[in-house]
Amino acid sequence: MAELAITKVDKIYRSRKGDVHAVKALDLTVKPGEIVALLGSSGCGKTSTLRMIAGFEEVTNGAITLGGRPIHTLPPAARGVAMAFEAYSLYPPLTIGENMSFALKASKLPPAEQEARVKAMAEMLEIADILNRYPSSVSGGQQQRASLGRALVRDAGLYLLDEPMGQLEPQLRAVLRGRIKHYLREHKCTTILVTHDQTEANALADRIAVMEGGVLQQFATPAELKAAPANLFTGTFIGEPPMNVFAASVLAAADQVSFQLEGGTTLTYPASDIDAALRARLAGMQKVDIGIRPHALQLGDGPVRGKVMACQWLGDQTHVAVDVAGRTVVSASQERVSRAPGSDVALGVAARDLHLFDPASGAAIAHGGRLA
Repeated sequence: MAELAITKVDKIYRSRKGDVHAVKALDLTVKPGEIVALLGSSGCGKTSTLRMIAGFEEVTNGAITLGGRPIHTLPPAARGVAMAFEAYSLYPPLTIGENMSFALKASKLPPAEQEARVKAMAEMLEIADILNRYPSSVSGGQQQRASLGRALVRDAGLYLLDEPMGQLEPQLRAVLRGRIKHYLREHKCTTILVTHDQTEANALADRIAVMEGGVLQQFATPAELKAAPANLFTGTFIGEPPMNVFAASVLAAADQVSFQLEGGTTLTYPASDIDAALRARLAGMQKVDIGIRPHALQLGDGPVRGKVMACQWLGDQTHVAVDVAGRTVVSASQERVSRAPGSDVALGVAARDLHLFDPASGAAIAHGGRLA
């Protein structure tokens, strides 16, 4: 096990058309044996970060250490890092089994142990039946699992997984997530996973680093990201369906706090539901952005009125899309709900489920009636 420390790291791509600042002053520490996901949309800087750690991209500024040893100036082969590539990068002349054992050939492990490791990994990834075949003769999903197995079978100080299951069908992906997480924890592998899939990040990672525009937005556990997003971007990015957002005016009094939403609806809460420190903060504000998770937007009772646009049962939950003063919001329920399109509905939300954000900066002000 080794700790990975990324300190004030920048990545700037130089070109005649203009520089691109892909990663900006990134500070991140991954504990020994911890699984961390870099999560974000395309172009957020997560893959550039992974490639700098692996040594395929130079660090423009800052430092990267692994186990206290600076590695950002070392060639890739000297870093003690194993990587599974999104694009597989298997050696065409070698069989799947030979690809998986390639890095082990340079180790001092006896040939029998090398073979046993590859066999066990192949069985875990359900590719034991193709070890004697060549990459060109197997599917993209099988190649991806071989690339993943080639990385995990090694003894390394750090494991880098770049969209490691993007080519797999959903059912197999769900099965392998559990197996891979168990393997990483059992072997205490310090791991960084890059993904745009928050389901995968939530399932595999101990902590998630949310990135956007090259900037680390928040680094926390999956539960913390959902319950206490640091800003409006993280609040709306994390969660499915996404968080509902309302612009509101603040009306704070001694005995209650009210939020007047666009369209004229007012949410009013007694002072007992809002922490005193938050009431004092709101007294000096005129505007806030209110975030409400779909599962917290209660259908059937409340001051918010709207018209049903769609009602969908997804097999394990119901999503009801509602037009509220020209804005579409979603209410989600674990139970089967029936609402006819075009029908009028009422919506409510408890103070404990409110997320408040600064309209100017997007920074979180409060969660659940308490200051963030």
